Amino acid sequence: MRFKETVRDYLLLTLGTFLVAVGVYLFKFSNSFNTGGVTGLAVILNAVVPGVSASTFASVINLAFLVLGFLALDRSFGVRTVYCSVLFSAMLSGFEWLFPLPAPLTDQKMLELFFAVILPSLGAAILFNLQSSTGGTDILAMILKRFSSLDIGMALLYVDVVIAASTLYFVGIEAGLYSVLGLVLKSVVVDSVIESLNRRKSFLAVTSCPEQTCDFITHTLHRSATYWQAEGAYSHESKWVVLTALSRSQAVALRLYLRSTDPHAFILVTNSSEIFGKGFMRA
Repeated sequence: MRFKETVRDYLLLTLGTFLVAVGVYLFKFSNSFNTGGVTGLAVILNAVVPGVSASTFASVINLAFLVLGFLALDRSFGVRTVYCSVLFSAMLSGFEWLFPLPAPLTDQKMLELFFAVILPSLGAAILFNLQSSTGGTDILAMILKRFSSLDIGMALLYVDVVIAASTLYFVGIEAGLYSVLGLVLKSVVVDSVIESLNRRKSFLAVTSCPEQTCDFITHTLHRSATYWQAEGAYSHESKWVVLTALSRSQAVALRLYLRSTDPHAFILVTNSSEIFGKGFMRA
């Protein structure tokens, strides 16, 4: 079972890294979009030294951060981050060799900006869910967190803003404005995608049929539940409260089941993106 989970995780890590690499190479680099981080630095360096591609700069900087992580963190930053960082650099180099892009894919810059933001954001969200990243400034954040008391999140945000805004000077006004807009979109999209990927339903039911309800949850939905006895504040009738965590489809199935077995049940269903425990995220 553990082997299957590991294989699944690494397939997802590969998919996430691939999405980041595709978005960066096909849409960011070809348009000189800069939303911070290692790829943003690569865009700036490519503008200063046009003889060296942005993909090459990104690969070199990423691998340099990886070596720095090994030296400063004693390999404590994780095998998964190493895997994704090396894979990301290899994918960028491979794309540059297989599909050289002398110009953007289309002449629709806004359309390409959306793909430059959405694809890497989706990939980064997948990696974040698996406690990994493509390295780069994430490794720098780990080093700063270990050796300083800085607010790492805010420090990296400021650095990204400076890197993105520098496109105005090094690349041009148009690319710079698109880059600043892309940075704003990225900050919104990444959080939204992470929350959407993790979204589950917290299901609370006040019912007169606790055993039937729990039997349906455990044997039909293959989930677990907790229940306890309660008393109505107005009616003083004895009731049972059943608490469980479900996927969206399972929550719908349980709601329909309760409607047929206990029409007077009180049901409270809420969205939750952070549920830890067996069958959900690892704490």
